[in-house]
Amino acid sequence: MKRKMGDRKKGGEIKKKRTEWPLIKPKAKLQITRLKDNDLFTVHNFFTSAESKAFVKAAESTGFVHQGSLGPTYGEAYRDNDRISVNDPVLADKIWKSGLDILLSDLKIRGKVAVGLNTNIRFYRYKVGQRFGRHIDESTDLGEGKHTHYTLLVYLSGGCKLKSKNDSDGTGDSSSEPLVGGETVFYGPRNSLVAEVPPTEGTALLHIHGDKCMLHEARNVTKGVKYVLRSDIAFA
Repeated sequence: MKRKMGDRKKGGEIKKKRTEWPLIKPKAKLQITRLKDNDLFTVHNFFTSAESKAFVKAAESTGFVHQGSLGPTYGEAYRDNDRISVNDPVLADKIWKSGLDILLSDLKIRGKVAVGLNTNIRFYRYKVGQRFGRHIDESTDLGEGKHTHYTLLVYLSGGCKLKSKNDSDGTGDSSSEPLVGGETVFYGPRNSLVAEVPPTEGTALLHIHGDKCMLHEARNVTKGVKYVLRSDIAFA
């Protein structure tokens, strides 16, 4: 059963003084690694290590708020993480123009082209024992003819190398301590495994959402802390 799980407006909204987010350098040689046609792909080194660490530091200084759910019994996916949500058009534009605008220039859906990011930028923190159960991401009507059709996740911590099902398990170096667990896992028909994406610092993960969204989950973190930046790709 697919369980839709949107971000709760009442949790994690930041109304404090404006956070000074890190500068982001434009990347000219970004490349897409497709995991499933056009529906699911990664972009390595979308953020540099320094940029990722700077975002973590800024988010921690802003302050996270715990985000939970009523759970599957009440028709919601299990959710246990910490969250920040900011509406920041300037930050959204900087992330978009750091290379996504060029990389996704040929990406179309329903005759629409990618035009930018949802200005609602979210930061997630998963400590040991925290996870986000199987769910789908909904499309958002942003007004002015804009709708979101892809989720953007940027891992801000983690040191694993992306691997196929035939690769041996292993983790690499992390920024401070190793991050173990926290994989983003996608499922197809009959709960078949489509892809398993370990958190890798600076890597962006994009997947289609809305009525074509694959069931997916963020697995339990067993060591370290997982940090993720989240937004959505808008089309018009």
